Amino acid sequence: MVDAAAYAGLFLAAFLAATILPMQSEAILVGLLLAEKQPMFWLVTVASLGNVLGSLVNWLLGRGLERFRGRRWFPVSPNALDRTQAWYRKYGRWLLLGSWLPIVGDAITVAAGVLREPLPTFLLLVTISKAGRYLVLAAATMGLT
Repeated sequence: MVDAAAYAGLFLAAFLAATILPMQSEAILVGLLLAEKQPMFWLVTVASLGNVLGSLVNWLLGRGLERFRGRRWFPVSPNALDRTQAWYRKYGRWLLLGSWLPIVGDAITVAAGVLREPLPTFLLLVTISKAGRYLVLAAATMGLT
């Protein structure tokens, strides 16, 4: 039962961290790795899956975002959205490899939805980015013990 709760908590933290909500999944992953109660493979897999699915939510939000752009309650300033879209147009889909970055990574995944990046390409590049970050973090953590 404890394992299920640990995995569920890690998944939820990773999922929320990939959305626009402020959350830290890295600290939870490191704590679980240091506890050495679950295999590193499964912890990295669960964190990666949660983080990629959270980014998918951003992509879906981006797909429907443009129709609300002029509204007062719109959560992103027109300048910020224009700037992110300009970066995405300039650097293309490869910008998704930076989706692991704090703050700007979320904007990149939303912009990919707004600019209609095909879902298979989006998922491939975001998975490489997110899983790569967790693998590096896990390797560094396990190298310290």
